[in-house]
Amino acid sequence: MTLTSTPAPSVKEPRSGADRASRRPAFLAGIGGQNISLIGALIVVLVLFGLLNDNYLSLSNMQVIAEAATITGLLAIVQTVVIICGGLDISVGSQVGVASVVSAMVFTTTGSGAFLGMAAAVGVGVLVGALNGLVIVYGRVNPTIATLAGLAAYKGLAQLLSDGRAQGYVLNDDMFIFLGRGRIAGLPVMVWILIVVAVTVHLLLKYTDIGRNLYAIGGNDTAARLAGISINKYLICVYTLIGVVAAVAGILLTARTGSGQPVSGSEGLELKAITAAALGGAALKGGKGGIGGTLLAVALLGCLENGLTVQGINTFWQNVAQGALLVIAVVIQQRRSGERAVGLPH
Repeated sequence: MTLTSTPAPSVKEPRSGADRASRRPAFLAGIGGQNISLIGALIVVLVLFGLLNDNYLSLSNMQVIAEAATITGLLAIVQTVVIICGGLDISVGSQVGVASVVSAMVFTTTGSGAFLGMAAAVGVGVLVGALNGLVIVYGRVNPTIATLAGLAAYKGLAQLLSDGRAQGYVLNDDMFIFLGRGRIAGLPVMVWILIVVAVTVHLLLKYTDIGRNLYAIGGNDTAARLAGISINKYLICVYTLIGVVAAVAGILLTARTGSGQPVSGSEGLELKAITAAALGGAALKGGKGGIGGTLLAVALLGCLENGLTVQGINTFWQNVAQGALLVIAVVIQQRRSGERAVGLPH
C-alpha cells in the first residue's frame, strides 16, 4: 500500500499594520490611517453642521473656531510631546490660569507695560513646569499623580492670587490688543502663534536627535537609559517646556478676555488637550505620536464644540462628547496594539 502525504491546508496569516500600510496608495500611506480617519470625521462634522446652519461654514465663524481652538491647540501640542516620552500632565489648565492672573496683575500693578507682565507669566510657567518635572523625577512620583496634585495646587494658587475673581484690565495696551485681536495676512495673531509652535515642535520631533531620544524614552526607557540617554534631564526639560507653553496660552487668554482669569477659560483645558493628543494618535503608553494628527484632532474638537453651541445644545453635552471621544481614542489604540482585554484570557 502506497502512502501519500496530504498537503496541510494553507493558513492565511493576518496582515500586520505595516503590511496594510504598504498596500495603500503612496499618498494615503504618507498621511497615515489615523489622520485619514480624523480628516473623514472632520468633513462629516463640517458638512453636518453646515447643513443645519447656513452661517456655520462662513469665514467669520471659521475664524471664531480657530481663535477658540488656539489655546487648546497649544496645550495639546506639548501634551503630545510629554505623552510621547511616556508621561502625562493633568495640570496644564491650572498652569494657564496662574499665568493669566500673573500677566494681568503684574501689568496693572506696575504700570510698566505688557512685556513685564508677559515675562512674569513665562517665569512662573518655567517654575511650575520645572517643579512638576522635579517632583516626578526626584520624588519618584507617578506623572499622573504628581500633575493631579499640581492641578489642584496651581488652581488654588491662581484663586489665592486673584481672590477668585478676574483681575486687571489689559485692553488699554497695544500689545495685548494685538495678541488678542490683531490680524496678520488675514489670520488672527493667536493662530499664527499656534502655527509657529506647531511647526517648531514638529521639526524638533521629526528631524533632531532630541526628538528621536524622546520617542526612545517613551518606547523603552530601559533601552534608552542603556543607550546613554539622560532620561531625567529630558523629563525635566519636557515638563518645563509645558510650563512655558502653558504660560503663553495664559497670556493669550488674558489678551482675548481682557483680564486675568484664574479659572474661567482655563478649567477643563487639560481634558481637551489629552483628548486631542489621544485622538491624534499619541499612544498613552508612550513612544508614538505626531503633531499633525494632534492638530487635526484639535480642529475636529473645535468644530464639534462650535457646532453644538451654534445649534443651542446644552454645553454640558460638550463635556459628555469630549469624554466619549477620549474613551473611543483609547479603545482604538488598545485594539490596534492587539493587547487583550483586562481579565480575559489571551
